[in-house]
Amino acid sequence: MSKGLLVVSFGTSVAETRKKTIEAIEADLAAAFPERKAYRAWTSSIIRRKLRGLGELNVDSVEEAMDRMFSDGITDLLVQPTHILPGGEYGKIVNAVNAAAGGRFSRLRLGKPLMTSDADVQAVAAVLEKEFSDVGDGEMLALMGHGSAEAKTNYYLLLAEAFRKDGYPNFIVGTVEEEPGFAPILTAARERKPECIRLLPFMVVAGDHALNDMAGEDEDSWASMLRKEGFKVECILKGMGEYPSIRAMIAEKARRAEAE
Repeated sequence: MSKGLLVVSFGTSVAETRKKTIEAIEADLAAAFPERKAYRAWTSSIIRRKLRGLGELNVDSVEEAMDRMFSDGITDLLVQPTHILPGGEYGKIVNAVNAAAGGRFSRLRLGKPLMTSDADVQAVAAVLEKEFSDVGDGEMLALMGHGSAEAKTNYYLLLAEAFRKDGYPNFIVGTVEEEPGFAPILTAARERKPECIRLLPFMVVAGDHALNDMAGEDEDSWASMLRKEGFKVECILKGMGEYPSIRAMIAEKARRAEAE
């Protein structure tokens, strides 16, 4: 039986963060499953088309990757997403896997995103609390998530609650889209009046959203809006994929899927 590993990410057009995040996750997963031939797929058709058009990178969709793996003789397939939560992008992977099940592959397993349970949320909170233990009481750490209209559970709100229960009320979670949005960040800043606000992308990559919506110079970026309020802002352009502990959590998701 020929074994394959398909690592699926949303994707990014920013090469620097791709190398530090997506490729780092792929390398860790390849090392965790040396008996499996590794493949890559991205769920964002917009980013795939953009990079293909520029002649920079040619990345498969999930369907294209599975076609390639089938042609290569893969019969035992493990699919692991790098997505933060089970939203619309993860749904694309589920649909592709369901369409391929019961036919072309004799064994097909799908791992879960980073956060799909209360235990996952607590584990992510613990990682960030340790990574940013130097954030003092007079400071604030503001996480920018993407947001999801499709996810049945709002894991961003659960993460914010986990920080509060753990005694980190100055760790605040917001999103670019959907709930909770930017409001919790601005409200907390006005109430706490921190000496400095650190902005951190709560996304696998520090890509377009981090560079523009979070740290950009336009007046509607988080950094600009907070500076306009008179706050000192520090932008941390480091995606979640850069943290070894987060990558280890993703690898563990794949191990659990394989063992099912």
